[in-house]
Amino acid sequence: MATDTETTPLTGKALLQKVKELQHLSRREKAKRCGYYSITKNKQTRVNLGEFLNAVIEARGIDLNPDGSKDGRGREPTYRVSVHKNGQIVIGSTYTQAMGLKPGDEFSIKLGYKHIHLIQVDEDEDV
Repeated sequence: MATDTETTPLTGKALLQKVKELQHLSRREKAKRCGYYSITKNKQTRVNLGEFLNAVIEARGIDLNPDGSKDGRGREPTYRVSVHKNGQIVIGSTYTQAMGLKPGDEFSIKLGYKHIHLIQVDEDEDV
């Protein structure tokens, strides 16, 4: 079990600046020098690379889970669906929300060989 680090890891603009300064080093060494490491009970240094990469992504303003459930419940989107017993395919609200779709939005359906194209119909346009 690893213990807490003695220094506070860098975040935000300070993290991005330090990463830029250390661009010649490996990811693990960058993470360590930015404070993303812990000392194990055997006095060995353990680099927390996952936490470091997440902090860099967050510092760059990229939100990987913008509408994610705050309570941890619900399914993660898988980008894979199956046909139900009644012959329907349900896309799911995660995808419609990600696309900014609203109730009443219409689509035309184009069938191909083993694929379906859903094409959003503009309010001004006929199918």
